[in-house]
Parts: sequence; C-alpha cells; structure tokens
Amino acid sequence: MNMQAMMKQAQALQRDMLKAKEEVDNSEFVGESSLVKVTVKGTKEVVKVEIDSSESLDKDEIEMLQDMIVIAVNEANKKVDAALDKKMGKFGNIPGLF
Repeated sequence: MNMQAMMKQAQALQRDMLKAKEEVDNSEFVGESSLVKVTVKGTKEVVKVEIDSSESLDKDEIEMLQDMIVIAVNEANKKVDAALDKKMGKFGNIPGLF
C-alpha cells in the first residue's frame, strides 16, 4: 500500500471516529435512583435533575436525596462511557485521540 492510500485511509478513519464521538456527545443519557432522575449529555454535562415531589421531605430525607442525586449522575455518566466504548471500540485503542 502506498503512502497516499494510507493517508486517505487514516483520514477516513479519523472522520468516522469524530462522527461517532459527535453522535455520543449529542445524545442524552438518563440515570435514576428511587426519587431522582438525572439527564446528562454525552459530554457529561448535567442537563436536568428531576425530583419526585410526591412526598414532602424532612432533613434526613434531603440528605438521602442528595446521595440519590450523586448515584443518578454517576449512573448517567456510566451510560455515556458505555456508549463511547461501544461507538469507539470498533476503532481500537488509539492513545491521546480523545
């Protein structure tokens, strides 16, 4: 394979990788725990936090709710990581790319 063909192949691979990353970045992922639902972008930016307000909460419940928010955010971020692994896994592991 000549050098030009290799460069074209590398450029095509880079375009495909950037497209896959962009698809994940533009997606939204939801993490949930019992009273909390958190939506994050593929960039791991928190978009929305929803709290089930069907019950009034006391101080202890608010502390528990804070823990649930952390759990929901972490779950949503794990979904982002899984989507990135799924989309980017076909390209192999190229260090320093993203």
